[in-house]
Amino acid sequence: MLKVKLLMSLLVSLLLVPNLYAAENLKPFILASIEAGDVASVTEATKSKLTSAGFSIAGSYSPYADTTIIGVTNDALKKAAGDSEFGVFAAAQRVTVSKGKDGKVQVAFTNPVYMASAYQLKSDLTSVKQQLVTALGQKEAYGSAEGLTAEALRDYQYKWLMPYFDDRLELASYSSYDAAVKAVSESLAKNTSGVSSVYRVDIADKKTSLFGVYITEKSEDECAGDKYIMDSIDFKDIKSTGHLPYDIVVKDNKVYALRAEFRIAISFPDLSMMGSNSFASIMCAPSAIEQTLTLAAGGTLEE
Repeated sequence: MLKVKLLMSLLVSLLLVPNLYAAENLKPFILASIEAGDVASVTEATKSKLTSAGFSIAGSYSPYADTTIIGVTNDALKKAAGDSEFGVFAAAQRVTVSKGKDGKVQVAFTNPVYMASAYQLKSDLTSVKQQLVTALGQKEAYGSAEGLTAEALRDYQYKWLMPYFDDRLELASYSSYDAAVKAVSESLAKNTSGVSSVYRVDIADKKTSLFGVYITEKSEDECAGDKYIMDSIDFKDIKSTGHLPYDIVVKDNKVYALRAEFRIAISFPDLSMMGSNSFASIMCAPSAIEQTLTLAAGGTLEE
């Protein structure tokens, strides 16, 4: 009888393992390594590792000193992004090279599994995460003390009355997908409203494109700028640089962006509402970002 009870207990434990794994809390970023040297040399070495691992470098930029952000994609990412209605927001993952307060260089990347849930993909992007880990390493997941379950991320809302993923901004509308892509590309090339292109990833068979964009300090409203926002909220020892760049999406004939209250919160889910280094410290950002990206997409502002 004792052996039977032990066997039953073991079977129950084994059955529970997948459920426990499924409920594992996810964090937005993965710290790959901490390196000696300067940001420029570590960036070049990182790009080499990424291309050797089969990733395409979509583009990169340095929004402020001692920081480089690299947008990467591959066929697996683009397929997964195209298989979901607005999965294009995950078509590029972001790899970052940032100098920490101790002078050492942090190499990190957005957690594809976390982003897959936040952007409601059908795939969990586990294979893409493993490719990044194999290429760059993995010291720890970070960006949230407790993390969030995949289920919670799929229906994520920072606070009551705050937007969900589905509450997207419609920035502009054109006669066709090609016309929309052309208009956005030309606007970004002109640095309209202080916004320029970092990278572009096309999923042509779905008539969808993702633009990673640099919101400069000369943006329509200073409060929208990359540096302004990160100076206020990216204050911890391990940098959450992978929040940037912001995204503009063309889908069919329309141009979209995520509301800042959602887009910022998925990168900084533990950010307090009030106090120093809080959402209150960038209270002006959501409306400023909306106006700035609307003009960058060729849209018009409401009176």
